[in-house]
Amino acid sequence: MYDVIIIGGGPAGISAGLYAFRAGMKTLIIENGHGALKKAHLIQNYYGQTLSGVALYEQGLEQARALGIEILHDEVVGAEWLLTFNVQVASREEALTAKSLVLATGTQQASVNIPGLKAYEGKGVSYCAVCDGFFFREKNVAVLGNGAYALHEANYLKNLANVTILTNGEELESALPTITQKIVGLRGDNSLQAIDFADGSSINVAGLFVAFGSAGSSSFALKLGAVQEGPHIKVDEHASTNVPGLFAAGDCTGGLLQVAKAVHEGAEAGLAAVKFVKAKN
Repeated sequence: MYDVIIIGGGPAGISAGLYAFRAGMKTLIIENGHGALKKAHLIQNYYGQTLSGVALYEQGLEQARALGIEILHDEVVGAEWLLTFNVQVASREEALTAKSLVLATGTQQASVNIPGLKAYEGKGVSYCAVCDGFFFREKNVAVLGNGAYALHEANYLKNLANVTILTNGEELESALPTITQKIVGLRGDNSLQAIDFADGSSINVAGLFVAFGSAGSSSFALKLGAVQEGPHIKVDEHASTNVPGLFAAGDCTGGLLQVAKAVHEGAEAGLAAVKFVKAKN
């Protein structure tokens, strides 16, 4: 049992971890790569630093390790709130548990351009199996994705519906029915009814759950019941969401998408998590 689990090892996540750990909290940071910082060839607008985004990311991880913070390099595929926060990662069967959770994975990086996908959002296309799976019980549904996140969503849905995984041209090992053909479009009248593939075949489905790439902060926020404003998580001035013990910081909250803002919000989130855990204890 951790006091604080932080998902994301960028400026917001590391900042939250530093403040939480220094306040005596048992802290875990789960990180899965450089994210948006990988695209920053040179950072010159952050106090005291002139370096690449990748270098800044690695320096942050090293600073946290040197302090003694536990860091896990893994992909988070699920999160639940059952009095405590349960976090599932790709490499472990058992969930990691914490009294508080900080979402700091930045914005969703992976996207897929499929004709009709946007048109059927809310009409059969969903981005949250936990949120919407119940509405498709005993129906034919598909999960779009080719990694651990897609497998996690499909395994959840298989207890409710008849599930097929669609990889859109990629390979994936799965015990569930899997189609690797490229998707050329979605069809239906008032709601999704069928998905067409490049080889001329099609399948009839009532729902398509998008789990492409890795899950981001917004995906976890949806599953945990946090209020969002568009694609961003709604937080107060202390990085708190509407869910007790759940905090968010960095690009996932919108606004100024800069390192300085991420570090500030991470500090707020870390301190707010400390206050929450102490009150709970």
